[in-house]
Amino acid sequence: MTCKQRFPFRFGTTSYIIPADIIPNVEYLKDRVDDVELVLFESDEFSNLPSISDMQKLADIAIESSLTYSVHLPLDVYFGNHDKKERERSVSKCFRIIQLTRQLPKSAYVLHFEAGPGIDINRFSDERKTQFMNALRDSVSMLLAGTNEAPSMFCVENLNYPFELVWPVVQESGLSVTLDVGHLEYYGFPTAQYLEKYFSKAKVLHMHGTLDGKDHNSLSFLKQETLDMVMNALMEKKDTERVITMEIFSQDDFESSCKVMQQFLH
Repeated sequence: MTCKQRFPFRFGTTSYIIPADIIPNVEYLKDRVDDVELVLFESDEFSNLPSISDMQKLADIAIESSLTYSVHLPLDVYFGNHDKKERERSVSKCFRIIQLTRQLPKSAYVLHFEAGPGIDINRFSDERKTQFMNALRDSVSMLLAGTNEAPSMFCVENLNYPFELVWPVVQESGLSVTLDVGHLEYYGFPTAQYLEKYFSKAKVLHMHGTLDGKDHNSLSFLKQETLDMVMNALMEKKDTERVITMEIFSQDDFESSCKVMQQFLH
């Protein structure tokens, strides 16, 4: 049984389910999901960025299979960095991905608000928090000024620090939210409170379970009460454009997660 086009939202997962490149993964998933999260990255050592011709292939598959893509912007961008040059570099990396994916039918861009590699935002003083917020505002301003995308297409993801810290920037900039339920459970944040406060702005939800101290595992390891809570919210406030991404990275996790989700099909 497939879950594609069976829910009042776009049911999705990542572009790394089978051990292959992005296009074979999308081919494998096209009849199983409504949305694929493209996890794109490039470094001096390795890059998985598709070529222009590959992007055309991804666009063709999407049109043929009623598929959309949620594009995860690079993890190594630091919008909250104190250094202006680092912020400019980070925004430029995002522009490169936005330009590369311009021809794809997209549901969202997923964005992290970080300060720098290995920097723990939870340890910031009040003064440092203010600097972080001002840096975010500067980066977001550069991002929005350099693209024709609507601000609401950029969905800021909750990470290991309280999301209320960056919520003012999200609100005032007209951005949306990626509500990562797996992160809420993993880091011990109150899922019910986050749903109440941020669900209406959440264009994307990330779902995954925790096993042996690691997240991004099958939904079979996500507490049933949490899953029920999220599904109740989704059914109560239906939005056929909202994306639910099972943020997992193996075929076994995908198949077991689909079985978990099938309990909600009627």
